[in-house]
Amino acid sequence: CVCVCVCMCSLLLPEHFLLVLQGQFLGCEEASCLGSGVKGIGRFHQMLSTSSSPLQLEGHKRYGPIWKAKFGPILTVHVADPTLIEQVLRQEGQYPMRSDLSSWKDYRRLRGHGYGLLTAEGEEWQEVRSLLGKYTLPPKAVESYDGILNTVVTDLLACLKRRHRLSAHGLITDIANEFYRFGLEGISSVLFESRIGCLESQIPKETERFIESINTMFVMTLLTMAMPAWMNRMFPKSWDTFCQCWDYMFQFAKGHIDQRLKKESEKLAQGEEAKGQYLTYYLSHQGLSMKDIYSNVTELLLAGVDTISSTLSWTLYELSRHPEIQTALRNEVLMVLEGKQIPGSSDVARMPLMKAVVKEVLRLYPVIPANARVIPDRDIQVGGYIIPQKTLITLCHYATSRDASFFSNPNEFQPQRWLSKEHRHHPFASLPFGVGKRSCIGRRIAQLELYLALARILLQFEVRPDPDGAVVPPMTRTLLVPQSLINLQFIEL
Repeated sequence: CVCVCVCMCSLLLPEHFLLVLQGQFLGCEEASCLGSGVKGIGRFHQMLSTSSSPLQLEGHKRYGPIWKAKFGPILTVHVADPTLIEQVLRQEGQYPMRSDLSSWKDYRRLRGHGYGLLTAEGEEWQEVRSLLGKYTLPPKAVESYDGILNTVVTDLLACLKRRHRLSAHGLITDIANEFYRFGLEGISSVLFESRIGCLESQIPKETERFIESINTMFVMTLLTMAMPAWMNRMFPKSWDTFCQCWDYMFQFAKGHIDQRLKKESEKLAQGEEAKGQYLTYYLSHQGLSMKDIYSNVTELLLAGVDTISSTLSWTLYELSRHPEIQTALRNEVLMVLEGKQIPGSSDVARMPLMKAVVKEVLRLYPVIPANARVIPDRDIQVGGYIIPQKTLITLCHYATSRDASFFSNPNEFQPQRWLSKEHRHHPFASLPFGVGKRSCIGRRIAQLELYLALARILLQFEVRPDPDGAVVPPMTRTLLVPQSLINLQFIEL
């Protein structure tokens, strides 16, 4: 998840598990607005066939802006109003807590690994975030990554052209798969300042296995978190597979870290200056132990990949269906670049329509449709209700970003809404990267990678809808994903 966009730092529960907690749809004991009791209906199998309209909207419609749901012993309070979300986040304390990624932590304890940015809490989390923030949040620091990211974009364009030549009428199927590999290659370049071969015509076997391990690990996460730990001993297959995936992911990351740092040591031994423009180098010079470096880099390798894949896919999908906006955006890129073919960070900073298009896509299709908070040490008041300490609070961002009370024509793709000074939006109505201390630490790098890729794709291609395709609605599968494959027609310019 995520270029190193660590929005998964805001992800508390896999969305499958959130759906289980939303018991009014999945047959739990009770689901109600906070002031009344309404028995739930449904069946567990619906969790595996989520409708294209996320259940947040149904819960909001049925119960109002705040409601509770219970599944077994677990109670969660859902908040689907930006004013109330703001109230929660302003009371989260010095070390904001997410719900426990328990199976991830169990694995680390079993193998003796450290916690990384996605699994650490409290002072340990704050220390790592402060270190990484120096190199991922200041605009000047982010500018240093545009060179390496542009080399990845160049390879992405080569992939698209290769597939374009081999396709019928320029139709590229399952575009999200290309962008997934692009996102993983991008985050690797930022972490290692080296490449792992995701965009080569023949992907290296070890990289292919790493990608498979990520995908399988997320599936196994859902299973291991939905079962109590003692069941892993009775039914060990899921847990063993989960551990094997993490073993390979740590091994893969460790190999690249050791290789990169070895090169730096060799330079120093030869009296050469050893300088790096990548996050592993920075972490290694901040006093972190190698154990902590391995854990953080391994976790960062999965963070944000889906952000790039999903956002690029949905952006080109919407631009293909709105050719007038696509043309306007292409003209903006051409005007800013003034004949250049490769934009830099200073160029995309002068593209207001580009930023508006991405904001609008993230409003309609937030990669993480909900995140959560747990206030561990005190009760808080939200919307006139007292929420007891240690209660899981789910923040329903998908519902607020498609609420007609805050966005006119909320289901329409209208980037101009972000350019008009007359249309001001509640600052907590659309939070694709979160807010506050738990906001996405890599959002600026993610945005830069998105802008660079979009600008160069539009210089090379006109993007049209699949001639035989239909509307592709979103659905929830841990993250928000297309319900069917996004296929797009690319016409070389």
